[in-house]
Amino acid sequence: MRKLGRTSDSRNAMLRAMVTYLFENGKIETTVTRAKEVRSMAEKMVTLGKEEDLHSKRQVFAYITKETVAKKVIDEIGPKYADRSGGYTRIIRTGARRGDAAEMAIIELV
Repeated sequence: MRKLGRTSDSRNAMLRAMVTYLFENGKIETTVTRAKEVRSMAEKMVTLGKEEDLHSKRQVFAYITKETVAKKVIDEIGPKYADRSGGYTRIIRTGARRGDAAEMAIIELV
């Protein structure tokens, strides 16, 4: 796991917020390194959303910050990718950010 220049609490909160926002809106524009971190957690959440057992559902609700988005992952997004075995997100590089020339990317659900 990358540290992203933050304390672990701050980093976990940021990743949870970004994963929630990704499932809410379908895509996010962020830096490449953050996108790669978000991808790993988002893929885990979709995999949990595909499973039908209570434990998986509770794990999704525990990680995703908005209850409506967690329901969406379990009811819509999980079944949508039921036939796919991984690779639920796509990262598209968009070039450098103007202020600090950080490499930017768009992460979206496939």
